[in-house]
Amino acid sequence: MDRGSNKHSPRVDDSMAEEVRGNTPGARAEEWKMAEPSGEDQPQTTLVPDDDYGLGEPAGVGNADAEEFSRFGSYLGRAFPGDRDRLTASAHNLNAPDDILAALASLPPSTEFATAAEVWKALGR
Repeated sequence: MDRGSNKHSPRVDDSMAEEVRGNTPGARAEEWKMAEPSGEDQPQTTLVPDDDYGLGEPAGVGNADAEEFSRFGSYLGRAFPGDRDRLTASAHNLNAPDDILAALASLPPSTEFATAAEVWKALGR
């Protein structure tokens, strides 16, 4: 009988196969590893809090305000805490488009921002 491996004994080969059984693609997960369905008391949508982003609408794909905020924040990088100059430099290094750079240029020069949401609010969005 050809086992395909001569590095291990048949007993070790079998125990190694058992270790990866639930991790191989196409294999069925054991029942205790499967995720449970959502409960009846859990909400169907997640709302973005008004005090954080000023949106108060369901978050996620399809929400234009949330997608615009996400796009804006992706060009700020790790510039926090930072003022207008630091945020602009970070956005420039991340090849931000002109509309993002123009928005950052309109910020007050001496104000330090701790989060992207603070910048977003300062821009009146």
